[in-house]
Amino acid sequence: MNVTRYGNAPPYFPPNHDGMACLRLQGKEAGPSSSIWLGMSHLLPGGGTTLDGSGVEKMYVVLEGEVTIQTEDGEQLLRKYDSARLAPGEKRALRNRSNHPATILLAMPLA
Repeated sequence: MNVTRYGNAPPYFPPNHDGMACLRLQGKEAGPSSSIWLGMSHLLPGGGTTLDGSGVEKMYVVLEGEVTIQTEDGEQLLRKYDSARLAPGEKRALRNRSNHPATILLAMPLA
């Protein structure tokens, strides 16, 4: 078993993320994994990402607040416990348009 305590979760700094604090919960720097890694991101009001894609599937779960996910097909406002799946190569932008911090859980396969 690999346990990562929230207070010891290592930060990571992905490109094109602004006004966000990202933590690795499992996999990569946070410990062994053979297939996926988990991250948690805190988005400040106005924080988010640019419209970019990656070669792997992504899954998001909003744990607190509201996060708008924009794709080339439109956008969706996700609230607490709402989730979204993005296909490999699907471009997305995340944005916290509210005045309250938001927190999302991210699950991705190891690249």
